[in-house]
Amino acid sequence: MRLVEVEQEAQRVRMDFDVSLQFANPTGAVQGGFIAAMMDEAMSTCCIIASNVTMTAPTLEMKISYLRRLMPGKASVEARILKWGRSAAFMEAECFDAEDELVAKSTATAIPMPFKRLS
Repeated sequence: MRLVEVEQEAQRVRMDFDVSLQFANPTGAVQGGFIAAMMDEAMSTCCIIASNVTMTAPTLEMKISYLRRLMPGKASVEARILKWGRSAAFMEAECFDAEDELVAKSTATAIPMPFKRLS
């Protein structure tokens, strides 16, 4: 994964992913759980960057709507914070395929807390 766009003031990021054939299901499409993981990672990264690396926001719940299949190869996720409160953060993300077609949309709720690097 690569962080390719950051708009800290707008609380938005875009990340690129190289999706391996190993993540494909028997039909050849990327299994939905891997799409969910990419979207969750982008939303989490967005929270860390928006807080200037002082806060993180572990996901409490996440909803995903899959709109089309994603094939292995290039993919990107755009994530943004909708609202950052004292006890909850609300985020959304969109996943795009190599042709920049929308693959999935996600919303999530997270709990803001001080950033601590795990050892």
